[in-house]
Amino acid sequence: MRLQVIIVLLTLSVSSCSKFAKVQKSTDYEYKLRMADKYYVLKKYNYAQQLYEELFPLLKGQPQFEDLFYKYAYCSYNLRDWMNAENLFKQFTEVFPTSARAEEMEYMRAYTYYRQSPKFELDQTNTQKTIGLMQTFINTHPESQRIKEATDIIDKCRQKLEGKAYKSAELYYNMGHYRAAAIAYTSLMNDFPDSQRSDTYKLQVIRSYYLFAQNSIEEKKPARYEQVITECNDFMDRFPESKLLKEVENYLNLSKNNIKANHNEQAKAPN
Repeated sequence: MRLQVIIVLLTLSVSSCSKFAKVQKSTDYEYKLRMADKYYVLKKYNYAQQLYEELFPLLKGQPQFEDLFYKYAYCSYNLRDWMNAENLFKQFTEVFPTSARAEEMEYMRAYTYYRQSPKFELDQTNTQKTIGLMQTFINTHPESQRIKEATDIIDKCRQKLEGKAYKSAELYYNMGHYRAAAIAYTSLMNDFPDSQRSDTYKLQVIRSYYLFAQNSIEEKKPARYEQVITECNDFMDRFPESKLLKEVENYLNLSKNNIKANHNEQAKAPN
């Protein structure tokens, strides 16, 4: 039974390829275009793309060319050829800037970069390009029905960039590079001021500076504990309702006590 199914599928495939080869050899361009559109509707994008590509230079400047260009671009998109799709969406807006489809093409160009945006651990160039192009789209088409989608995508991309920056700061912390971790967490806060985790990042700044001070030579400890105190005071000013306040107060008291102890040691030391 299984063998029979395979034979039937192979027969259909050969038949389909044979029929497509005949369409390709045809010199009737109107017929070719009709068949390309038929393949497109049937979601046989590989066949449709090949026919559109052959017709592309022949129908340039003709009334059918805009629709051909539109579908040709979407063939690449549906075949997951993101780079070619992005280029074609961009070209469409340049060739037909006043087209009713130009807005859609601008959005889709940005969206192809979003489709190429990888996991946050990897290079985020395409994520950043997505944000830039989606923001440009929003600015250019403030009344578009796609504004909410574009805004949501920007938010998702920023969350991804935030996740990558957090992992980078966390890596410094876990490796014991506490000063670098404190700087990285501070940059994270500055780059994502609206993050719901801002108080957590600030606490990590405090922890990092505290451990940096704790692991310093004696003569540098007071100044570095002062840095912790400054960060603790800043935390309490910025996040007075935070659930992390108690832990921050603990670091504040520890730092003050360490400074006092250091001063006492210095006072006892012989001249």
